[in-house]
Amino acid sequence: MSFNPHPLFEDYVRYETRRQFFRRGASFMGAAALGMLAPEMFAAEEKPNPEAALRKMIGPHFPATAKQVIYLHMVGGPPQMDLYDYKPKMAEYYDKDLPESVRNGQRLTTMTSGQTRFPIAPSKYKFQQHGKSGMWVTELLPYTAKMVDDMCFIRSMHTEAINHEPAICYMQTGNQITGRPSLGSWVSYGLGSMNKDLPTFVVLVAKPTNTEQIQAISGRLWSAGCLPGEHAGVSFRSGGDPILFVNNPNGVSSAVRRRSLDGLKALNEMNYRQVGDPETHTRIEQFELAFRMQSSVPELTNTANESEATYQLYGDEAKKPGTFAQSALLARRMVERGVRFVQIYHNNWDTHSNVSGRLPMQCKDVDQACYGLIQDLKARGLFESTLIVWGGEFGRTIYSQGGLSHENYGRDHHPRCFTMWMAGGGAKPGMVYGETDDFSYNIVKDPVHIHDFHATVLKLLGMNHERFTFRSQGLDLRLTGVEPASVIPQLIA
Repeated sequence: MSFNPHPLFEDYVRYETRRQFFRRGASFMGAAALGMLAPEMFAAEEKPNPEAALRKMIGPHFPATAKQVIYLHMVGGPPQMDLYDYKPKMAEYYDKDLPESVRNGQRLTTMTSGQTRFPIAPSKYKFQQHGKSGMWVTELLPYTAKMVDDMCFIRSMHTEAINHEPAICYMQTGNQITGRPSLGSWVSYGLGSMNKDLPTFVVLVAKPTNTEQIQAISGRLWSAGCLPGEHAGVSFRSGGDPILFVNNPNGVSSAVRRRSLDGLKALNEMNYRQVGDPETHTRIEQFELAFRMQSSVPELTNTANESEATYQLYGDEAKKPGTFAQSALLARRMVERGVRFVQIYHNNWDTHSNVSGRLPMQCKDVDQACYGLIQDLKARGLFESTLIVWGGEFGRTIYSQGGLSHENYGRDHHPRCFTMWMAGGGAKPGMVYGETDDFSYNIVKDPVHIHDFHATVLKLLGMNHERFTFRSQGLDLRLTGVEPASVIPQLIA
């Protein structure tokens, strides 16, 4: 058997790892042996389709309650004690120092570690209990308060990360170090596409009304990491073409584009057969998807045919491109058309100061839109099969950063406890899980780590987090890492 390397093969070999070399050698020797014993097996060449073989190996491990996910990430860390974690006793502690017995040596960010005092800042907002669950909700979220019995609240989330970059990365990928696959990419890899004309995983970055302190949001948060590149999130823009270069250049017809892609596909298939680089298959698939999206994406993003009643449900902001409300409406249109995972980022929740000036705007941006999204999904029969997730990367401190008054204050990052919620997709409705101490500083009952949360989300999607792995550089990687993680059965209906 002769072997004539492709010109690109030399570069591939130059950069391959030792493990890849021995694996390739083993495969080559095995193929040579098979070729001598059963040459008829090599009589016809098949076009590469490693994804089909992978799908047979992965598959859901058990029946799923959720088929799709809409993940609403509040970038910056919402202050739990101003929204969902009601702490009335803190009124007695106004401007008193946080007891050392509560802080217990916890490390602080450099933004408050130099403070001489850590004065308690009780929430200035009123709270009421709502629904049969009796969930306490701030006055800033009146629409959310109306649907608490459809929601599953977790008040005992916690993380090790105390700064934004590692914390957001941790929440989105299960690891504080960049380069790992995001949750959306894992779901895409494990469950595959529901609509071949649209991306499996879509990302929307909504514009907040207030832009006082914007955090960086980069493509690494929706990266496929070590997974095949086709599982990376596809970011949709709020202005101009939803996706760059989705339309043909001037003077290039669809017929010319089709012939060009056919030629590229043939060359890529030749390259794949000779080199075996899986990213070549990714290029083939992405070129084909891009061609199909030329007709599917404009129809998806054109909301002009939505009824006035729908706009009233989400709020007037839904008519403005790039707002959180319009992003929520687009998310409904996406799951309606079979997009598997929709990620929406909403920025400016990093309230180090001016809580009273910023938090009302943040809540107004998302409150009615979240209500409208859930009611819309219910009306269309999609709520039971769509898991909606809301939350940030960590919480905020009960003590004030900077100046303190009854009317205004700031809050620093706090990883020891924060609140998230889920709805639909098999999440238990009307559940309020976990408790924190009177200072909303430490968890006193039913802690939920990020890895536990990810394990539970995968469970709702029919995946066993311990068996759901991908081999990379000799390791069987998984979203929940190597340390123990547990599905939280109380969060599942």
